[in-house]
Amino acid sequence: MKQVQDYIRTIVDFPHEGIMFRDVTTLFADPRGFRMAIDQMLHPYAGIAIDKVVGLEARGFILGGAIAHQLSVGFVPIRKKGKLPGKTIAQDYVLEYGEATVEIHDDAIQPGERVLVVDDLLATGGTAEAGIKLIEKLGGKIVSCAFIIDLPELGGRKRLEAMGMDVHALCAFDGM
Repeated sequence: MKQVQDYIRTIVDFPHEGIMFRDVTTLFADPRGFRMAIDQMLHPYAGIAIDKVVGLEARGFILGGAIAHQLSVGFVPIRKKGKLPGKTIAQDYVLEYGEATVEIHDDAIQPGERVLVVDDLLATGGTAEAGIKLIEKLGGKIVSCAFIIDLPELGGRKRLEAMGMDVHALCAFDGM
């Protein structure tokens, strides 16, 4: 029987030499694989109160929308700078390959709302940390952070756990 990681392809030397890119689009394209991933991502939160699901740009939108639908709660995107049309707050962060800024609408999360943060991949944790900081600025309470893939060697899980976050990932891959 196939596992979630069996649906994920690896592309060597993308986007730079030495990188093993874990491509979840093959998982998303397979109806059984996609259903399996969503079901497994939901499992740890059965019976836990969640008010909103936040998806990190861009593959987190796909996962977050499906999870929010299953939980019957709202979905909130955290996007790259300049992509949201309303009034936003921003957070700068460092990527594996440079620097970036993410934004959230300033009215997307209400104080005290319980939030699940979702993305496809946890590498260094920079994007997730920036998203968490935005949610917390708005008064949201992070229930957990859920990912399909963890790359443990890059330290993202440890970084988020050092912030007091609960972290779940469906599978892990060695290397970058």
